[in-house]
Amino acid sequence: MSTEFMANHVRVSNGRLIVGLGGLYVAQSIIGSMIFAGLPAVMRQGGASLNEIAFTLLAVLPWSLKFLWAPTVERFRSPHVGVRRSRLTVGIVGAFSVGAVVALALTGPTTVGALAVAMMIASTASATIDIACDGHAVESFSEENRGWGNAAQIGGAYLGTALGGGAFLIMLDHWTWRSSSLVMAGLLVALALPFLLTPDGAPASRPDRPRPSLKNAFKRPEIRSGLVLVAVYVFGQKWAMTMIGPFLIDLGMSLTLLGALNGAGITILGVAGALGGGYLVRHYGAYRVMFWTLPAQAVAMFSLASIAYWDMRSLPLLLLTLFVSAMMFALGFVALYSELMGRASLDQAGVDFTLFQSADAIISLIGWQLAAVAGESFGYAFCFASASVFGLITLKLLPRLRQ
Repeated sequence: MSTEFMANHVRVSNGRLIVGLGGLYVAQSIIGSMIFAGLPAVMRQGGASLNEIAFTLLAVLPWSLKFLWAPTVERFRSPHVGVRRSRLTVGIVGAFSVGAVVALALTGPTTVGALAVAMMIASTASATIDIACDGHAVESFSEENRGWGNAAQIGGAYLGTALGGGAFLIMLDHWTWRSSSLVMAGLLVALALPFLLTPDGAPASRPDRPRPSLKNAFKRPEIRSGLVLVAVYVFGQKWAMTMIGPFLIDLGMSLTLLGALNGAGITILGVAGALGGGYLVRHYGAYRVMFWTLPAQAVAMFSLASIAYWDMRSLPLLLLTLFVSAMMFALGFVALYSELMGRASLDQAGVDFTLFQSADAIISLIGWQLAAVAGESFGYAFCFASASVFGLITLKLLPRLRQ
């Protein structure tokens, strides 16, 4: 077999892997953004308070707690004997995810009890799929291509936000809740097909590897220090993110304009940031990219705080601030998760990487709840200014958190 043929084969395999995993990441982000971006904006337009909106964010709990069932999922997905079952896992759990979105369509946004159940099922199924998806990614991407793998993850998240938090809002402004939600359910199925129909290219499991468990994960210093890194970095970067949508609604922005903003500008720059992050991480390393993005994000948050404090109605300034924030956020998280991917053990990739993501979700949930209380008590300017300060503190601590 010629060297050229082997190189082409690797490129095709990596391309299929990125497309397949990217589709799953987009689908997961659609579900999340429908819950965390679509519903808060709809509720705010209906007169809900920030504290009431924060209640819907409890649907992030499955993402916080998924590490508890990650070992079980990983044992099923990657058995000691036989072939891996990444696609079987995604197919089975994905059916529950799509079914929950259909239930969301049928219940409507005002039936609180049924809506909460459907949201929790959708969120739990999506979080479980993510365990299998991330384990498959860690096993399949080589060290030099981890940046591209995380570019697919972060870029997919932005594309999903464009659809679930952008296009979905626009549809809601023109169609019914049921029609808009059913369209999203059909889209989830279409996005999963490239992964489900692609042959598994992951290497065979080591038959003598340890049984996947949380105990084995916590034994490794790479995991413990990685969890500290996640806690510090995520709190600084995600503290005020859920306040942006309600803030823009309070400025008088319509659902259509907010959906267009999420779907076009922020998403385009977010995807560009994710792709740029993949390139920069490969050439300069994860920590250097994080060092570059943290001060830029702090400046963007301070600018947003100034807009809120002085009640500036300059659309160009607002758009510039949001776009810079979106790009720096994407660049930074590609770098963060590329670093974390390198700390996960191939013996239990799904468990280790899930621990990092659960820590991300737990810290995000704590930050979002605190930001909601702070926003209700002290205003948006305080929230955004605090995010800027937290980002600078993270920058100061980052050298101590290197592995």
